[in-house]
Amino acid sequence: MVKPTVAIVGRPNVGKSTIFNRIIGERMAIVEDEPGITRDRLYGEGEWLHRFFHVIDTGGIELNDEPLLTQIREQAKLAIDEADVIIFIVNGRDGITASDEEVADILLRSKKPVITAVNKIDNYEMREQMYEFYSLGLGEVFPISGSHGLGLGDLLDEVLERFPVEDEEEKDDDTIHMAVIGQPNVGKSSLVNAVLGEERVIVSDIPGTTRDAVDTEFEKDGQKYSIIDTAGMRRRGKVYEKAEKYSVLRAMRAMERADVAVVVLDGEAGIREQDKKVAGYAHDSGRAIVIVVNKWDVVEKDDKTMHRFTEEIREEFQFLDYAPIVFLSAKTKRRMQNLLPVVSQVAENHHVRVPTNVLNEVIMDAVIMNPTPTHSNKRLRINFATQVASGPPVIVLFVNDPELLHFSYRRYLENKCREAFSFEGTPLRIVARKKNE
Repeated sequence: MVKPTVAIVGRPNVGKSTIFNRIIGERMAIVEDEPGITRDRLYGEGEWLHRFFHVIDTGGIELNDEPLLTQIREQAKLAIDEADVIIFIVNGRDGITASDEEVADILLRSKKPVITAVNKIDNYEMREQMYEFYSLGLGEVFPISGSHGLGLGDLLDEVLERFPVEDEEEKDDDTIHMAVIGQPNVGKSSLVNAVLGEERVIVSDIPGTTRDAVDTEFEKDGQKYSIIDTAGMRRRGKVYEKAEKYSVLRAMRAMERADVAVVVLDGEAGIREQDKKVAGYAHDSGRAIVIVVNKWDVVEKDDKTMHRFTEEIREEFQFLDYAPIVFLSAKTKRRMQNLLPVVSQVAENHHVRVPTNVLNEVIMDAVIMNPTPTHSNKRLRINFATQVASGPPVIVLFVNDPELLHFSYRRYLENKCREAFSFEGTPLRIVARKKNE
């Protein structure tokens, strides 16, 4: 199910980032523990009353060559474009400023749900400072303190009330849903057109020409597919021109509707930092992944070029060592026939179920070959293993002490499972739980 998006808007120094960090809690810190994945700080995932949603801190977009008021205005417009609900942060200690009025006017005309949060109301006696903000005309005003966490519960209750009604439409289980993701101008639309065999998506050399993700269903060799084109992961305008990092948000949204994420790289330009950010969120999403190196027709090659590029990908994307790599040219259609069979295979692997007895044999053999680690004279003991989910596969190890399962040994067990079973192209989660004695 596609998660709704909440954008946090306001002028500088009103506490946007503090509120952002409060809402996302420790989620970002937890996922950042995985080595090799680079992430931006301006978006994360929030959860309130068992409802999950994306959160954007628009203050993370900086237009250094623009006047401050222009930057604030552009950030507000971007929030309107991207968000289902907007939290407008103002500073209760400063009162209403000209910048506040400017942003409020833009938000008022947007017709989007807007919630005004008066920050830095650190105690009950300061509540009277919030009342003047009703004059902005944006409805109910919520007093909060980002530094102390006060009032956030009431604020988030209101956010949930404003979310769109959830769409209960079920996906066709026989259809493989694939999201084509990547930073602007890597050839996503061209790739979609080459897959479809017809010009169903506008192709242009100007990055960001497609405004929104487009879903197209088709059938090939008896298999039904739905391809989600995210070429519009950046729209035209100053904020999008300056901040390719917003491409990740579009990728995240598209992946929520997908079984397989096709991460597209530009073979001519090589690997860039933003590629790793998009790929990192693809990995976090738990979707099956195929890495596509596009524009292979314009790369100067010798008999070692593909091997060198593969090694570079494996080095830069160590967290995606399970993902197959397909080299192709969407423009010339060369090697295009290799893509869909790989997509189908990783989609199947994504839903593999391993019999419990076979899984335990593999785990126990792995322990015999490389005994479990010890810490403070206490050795990890694995009593039992079972697969509890697929899409992606999740394996639970029942152990004497989950704290003893070090990252390196978890990785060792993952590699042994990958050697034994068909997990190519899919993330594999291994979770330790304490065995009840």
